[in-house]
Amino acid sequence: MTMKRRQFLTTAALSTGALAMPGFLKYAHSAETVQVGALFSQTGGLSVVEKMLADAVQMAAAEINAAGGVLGKQIAVTVEDGASDPKTFAEKAQKLVIKDKVQTVFGCHTSASRKAVLPIFERRNAMLFYQTHYEGFECSRNVVYLGAVPNQQLGNYIPWIIETLGKKKFFIVGSNYVYPREMAKVSKSLIEAHGGEWVADEYLELGHSEWAVTVNKIKESGADVVLSNVVGDSIISFYREFKNQGLSQEQIPICATVTSEIEIAAMGPEYAAGSYTSFPYFMSLDLPSNTSFIERYRAYVNDPKAITYHSLEAAYFQVYLWKQAVEKAGDFTADAIREGVRGQTFDAPGGPVKVDPDNLHTWLTPRIGQWQADGQSKVVNEYPEPIKPLPYSAYGETADNLFCTAKGLDSSKL
Repeated sequence: MTMKRRQFLTTAALSTGALAMPGFLKYAHSAETVQVGALFSQTGGLSVVEKMLADAVQMAAAEINAAGGVLGKQIAVTVEDGASDPKTFAEKAQKLVIKDKVQTVFGCHTSASRKAVLPIFERRNAMLFYQTHYEGFECSRNVVYLGAVPNQQLGNYIPWIIETLGKKKFFIVGSNYVYPREMAKVSKSLIEAHGGEWVADEYLELGHSEWAVTVNKIKESGADVVLSNVVGDSIISFYREFKNQGLSQEQIPICATVTSEIEIAAMGPEYAAGSYTSFPYFMSLDLPSNTSFIERYRAYVNDPKAITYHSLEAAYFQVYLWKQAVEKAGDFTADAIREGVRGQTFDAPGGPVKVDPDNLHTWLTPRIGQWQADGQSKVVNEYPEPIKPLPYSAYGETADNLFCTAKGLDSSKL
């Protein structure tokens, strides 16, 4: 199911007003301000990425404040540190929602941290805006999901690999937790439906860095393509070992669902050149909205070489969708935001997005990028418009047979 662009965009324009300095966000909670939370790791192994997400939230708030705020109020962002630990995320979520009485929190980056905080938001009826692509299989009235779900990353990807690249024998490799395993489940179904086969799947612990054995298995498996759901630092060591063992991207391309501009820069572009990733957003997108976004983000963080990537873009535009929801509802409460955000659209840096009125997930445009020697991607395939998110596609959900709706999850369909 798709929607034409002219039907999709609202008349809301992106504010490009002068940015205030980050310090201006430190308002006391008062009648002139509305307090929101930004819950991201500021310390620990995930902090390198999650600090960027906190920056994107604060940048959007700064722009909105410079343009007059929301319902006459300035946004005050309270940043809490999840410390790369799900237990700490839960503690900080309790502080924000229970002690600080915050109605909206932008945050979490991993499924582990999201699942750790979810009971707090549901019990206390607060709203979490979650910007990272994830494995689906969740339907909460207290979460707005801004990242891609499997049908938006894999529905175009697997057929393209088989039909365009001519690769049919898949070796699936991933980190050992819920996201890679659920993505593999969807992939296997699509591979078989399009005449391919998966010759093996293997999962290694988060942070795993010794890839020699696995890469050798790939060489001996007869596979002609690798589907990678590897996450974190393991991506870097995997790609380096792949090249070091003499495998080429032309011979056996790595087709990833997680590898982004961040990991490419960290490993060195020469290790990934020729490989692919499926995302709704790439920094290389040649769109005026994206060019402006990159310039403004670099100015905000005072780094002329700062990198943007998919979750950072969503962390930014989610604040605007929240603003529009509040203005539609005329209220900052969770119940008002939940109803106000349904159907909201925005012209994001990567193109138009829309919050689905049924499941509170986001319509996004599937794209496939091939990594180049300069560390940027070349978009080699993209849908003409955003498509409907189906968080339960691995279990048979279709646009004509929804499992997750405004009424909640119909578990009888699982």
